[in-house]
Amino acid sequence: MLADGGTGTTLVARGVRPDACFDALNVAARDLVREVHESFVEAGAQVIETNTFGANRYKLAAHDFAFRVHEINVAGVARAREAGARYVAGSVGPLGVRLAPYGRVPKDEAQEAFAEQIRGLVDGGADLLILETHSDVAELEQAVLAARAVTDLPVVASLTFTRDDRTLLGESPEAAAARLAGLEVDMLGVNCSEGPEQVLRLIRVMKPHAGGIPLVAQPNAGGPQRLGGRIMFSATPEYFGEYATAFVAAGVRLVGGCCGTQPPHIRAMAGALAAPARPLDIEVEEHSDEPAELRAPAQPTGLAQSLASAKVTIAVEMEPPRGFSAARLVAGADTLRAAGADVINVSDMPTARMRMSAWAACHLVQQEAGIETVLHFPTRGRNLLRVQGDLLAAYALGIRNIFAVMGDSTSIGDFPEATDLSDVTPSGLIALVKGSLNAGLDRAGSSIGDPTSFVVACALNVTASDLEREARVLKRKIDAGADYAITQAIFDAERLDHFRALYEERHGPLELPILGGVLPIASRRHAEFLHNEVPGIDIPDAIRKRVGKAADERAEGLAVAVDLCEELRARVAGLYLIPPFRRYDHAAELIELVRS
Repeated sequence: MLADGGTGTTLVARGVRPDACFDALNVAARDLVREVHESFVEAGAQVIETNTFGANRYKLAAHDFAFRVHEINVAGVARAREAGARYVAGSVGPLGVRLAPYGRVPKDEAQEAFAEQIRGLVDGGADLLILETHSDVAELEQAVLAARAVTDLPVVASLTFTRDDRTLLGESPEAAAARLAGLEVDMLGVNCSEGPEQVLRLIRVMKPHAGGIPLVAQPNAGGPQRLGGRIMFSATPEYFGEYATAFVAAGVRLVGGCCGTQPPHIRAMAGALAAPARPLDIEVEEHSDEPAELRAPAQPTGLAQSLASAKVTIAVEMEPPRGFSAARLVAGADTLRAAGADVINVSDMPTARMRMSAWAACHLVQQEAGIETVLHFPTRGRNLLRVQGDLLAAYALGIRNIFAVMGDSTSIGDFPEATDLSDVTPSGLIALVKGSLNAGLDRAGSSIGDPTSFVVACALNVTASDLEREARVLKRKIDAGADYAITQAIFDAERLDHFRALYEERHGPLELPILGGVLPIASRRHAEFLHNEVPGIDIPDAIRKRVGKAADERAEGLAVAVDLCEELRARVAGLYLIPPFRRYDHAAELIELVRS
């Protein structure tokens, strides 16, 4: 069977803006969508996919159309039917959000979103469903489950792969085929990806693991290229014609195209499939999935050894400079080391203000001040590829300790127009580091050579408004492999006791080492600001009045910090000092008082 080509790229070729809601055109531009489908029917396509790739509640919400899911999907089937399609395939793409644990959408919510879209396609009269261009096998599984809960129509499950023959979230073609074969799918295979050559290679690899289930291949028209501000695809119709017969010879039973493939490509494929069979001379690069030999990880970091000992570990937070000179940062770190700090925590773009890269700052502090660092590593603003690359770069610079955090939204910082999306949650980042990088693998399961030996901290807020949720989140972080936790500033040690009791009642003993946050108060106004304007900080009235009545407010704030340190020492494995206004000399004074 021959399917159609890229509906989206064909719409763009006919004047539709690339950032438009293509799916809504099923209603708003009926004739245009029907004409695109007709062009593929005339080219010889027997299976026409509906223009509903992104017609789910999440993607439609970006265009304020989330309430029109059913209407748009029903209309999508109607437009394909009006074009004279022999078979209408309901197109179901990814949701456009990440599923837990790498995102925040639970599996049951994802399944319901898929089911909502699929009901529209079924009600519209689709002949089959094509769940296409999925890069997360776990998400595709939810789509299949949703389809089976809604209908008994045939289901095609199709994945897309990166240039290294892995899905974006790391599944090998062999493992992906085996997982899909275990579901109730009628066809499985590959679409999109880098082009016909790669898709043919992947199909040959997947076939032995597909359990006899028929295969589908719908490649892009080659790898995408940006030319003159436009995305272009270079594969010619003649080239596609050659690969059509190669796909069939490899066992594919549904062939077609994806991004960049237009009616001429499908026409060439139809002609090739109708012609007498002839010997194929297409050579395909062999797929390799051999892991590299791994060596044992390095020795524990100084911080890890300190946490395991009976001594009180003291960490101090520092901010990178706004410019490229790190002289003051290094000088401050040297002062803190001499005062007795065990480690320097370097924040990354605190409050979304532009700063030197935190990993460069960590490297300079370690090299020039001679003290170990902890790199704050926010997941916000980094995709999965960048997360792994940045971690490996930090490790190459000698940084062994990281603090997994979400990070501050760019909307409150220097560049509110900057994007701040993320592919992983903090718990997902912890799992990636501890379960993959520290095992010598990337998230895709490919070898990175020697394993890393990161020590990973997680965040904890014992003054959160919803402590039940905070306890659940901490449990996820512990299960992901967190080595210790760092709290926000605590001004009442009993709040830590209350949280610990709640956690242990819900989840059992809390054995994770904790560094208790201590923020010295600089003045009465500082205390009032922190209490009233900084989320997560609650300063008791007694402390605010104590500082306000003192003749020397800074000295009294320091005395309050000393008292808090003494109260926390019996409850935590260490202290996390947060110097106000970058007064590292005050932090050094506090360290000396605590150590004495």
